Amino acid sequence: MSSLAVGCRLRVAVLVLALLGAGAAGGGSTAHAADDGELTLDSIVNNVIVGHAEDGNYLNFDPFATVELPRIMVARTADGALTVDLYGSTKGLLKDGTYGLVPHSEGEGGHEEIITESSALQEAFASKGHLHGDVVRTSGHVVADLSITRHLIFGLLAMGIVLAIFLVLAQRYKRGVGRTEAPHGVLQNMMEVMVVFIRDEVAKPNIQGEKWRTFLPYLLSAFFFILMANILGLVPYAGAATSNIAVTGVLAVMTFVIGLLYGSKDHYKHMFLGPPDAPWPIRVILVPIELIGTVMRHLALAIRLFANMMGGSLIIFSLIGLVFIMNVLFGEAMAFGTSIISIGFTVFILLLKLLVAFIQAYVFTILSALFIGISVEEHEHEEHADDAHAEAPTSQTSGALSDRLDAVDDAVDDVTEPAPA
Repeated sequence: MSSLAVGCRLRVAVLVLALLGAGAAGGGSTAHAADDGELTLDSIVNNVIVGHAEDGNYLNFDPFATVELPRIMVARTADGALTVDLYGSTKGLLKDGTYGLVPHSEGEGGHEEIITESSALQEAFASKGHLHGDVVRTSGHVVADLSITRHLIFGLLAMGIVLAIFLVLAQRYKRGVGRTEAPHGVLQNMMEVMVVFIRDEVAKPNIQGEKWRTFLPYLLSAFFFILMANILGLVPYAGAATSNIAVTGVLAVMTFVIGLLYGSKDHYKHMFLGPPDAPWPIRVILVPIELIGTVMRHLALAIRLFANMMGGSLIIFSLIGLVFIMNVLFGEAMAFGTSIISIGFTVFILLLKLLVAFIQAYVFTILSALFIGISVEEHEHEEHADDAHAEAPTSQTSGALSDRLDAVDDAVDDVTEPAPA
């Protein structure tokens, strides 16, 4: 097989991988180049694999285009003044001269110098290395980086899609479709099935009494936002906002705050005073454990969703990056053979991630309902005891009445049965 044929087939395989992996295959063009113009293993790992799985200040549409997002920096100048710096892109921020570039270290240890020279910045712009490095202020320091990121963009997009769907469905229900007549269309039927499922299988069983009505809107909002964000992570050139710990952390904090605001008196007594039937020395031990457990279960709620979504992205980009690694180490022929295996496994992982998208949305929602239900649950011990005493005579009377009715039935049977000959 000629090298030209191998090269053509390798390009076709890379194009397929780019469509399957949300543009990650094209990310090889953004990696830092070595002195001989070839990709290095370090650049493949940092930029092709990790660089596309983590958040960034750009939208990657390689090999077509790369859209840099606005940068908003709250900084303190050398003289102590607080300032807000607005730039249309990372490139514009670096060209201004107020900020410098700190690229990813390609060696172990050592101190990276800040790149501010025009020629060095132009090289970084050409290789798109400025998109994967850090920016620092040359004088003063950055207080907060409020820049727009791609996870923010896709998170807002997920919110917009969910809002648009429910606005359309709300208009249908106002016209009576779904209330006075059967739902119409695949979308309305599918959404109604999921809404009823969350109501009957998640909210009602885990939240006491009729209190589930108060928290159902939040549970539905969390479920559909997470589901849509997860599905966007499967779309080429898009990304999952739920693979960002900040997004999942905010969702977990909202569940935690709702539990605190609507927590019952019994819940707080149990949390700060311990079980009522436990001795005081035991309560001293149990109360700190209860407080730590309350915080840790919400922390686990955030990490579980983040780790599952980020893990899936890293696996996909690792499979795609394996093609470039084989190309660097063994040449185009080995890269072409590896691409066949990578495509198969990438398709399998994408299908698996579609299932995980629904599972993780369900798991987060049902755990949120469970935690909220624990907080709002009330233990009416005295009232239950009084009810039990009040119901006892009634039950005895009902039992006696039942016995009498059975005796009447037996007597009737004896009368109606024919006498033996």
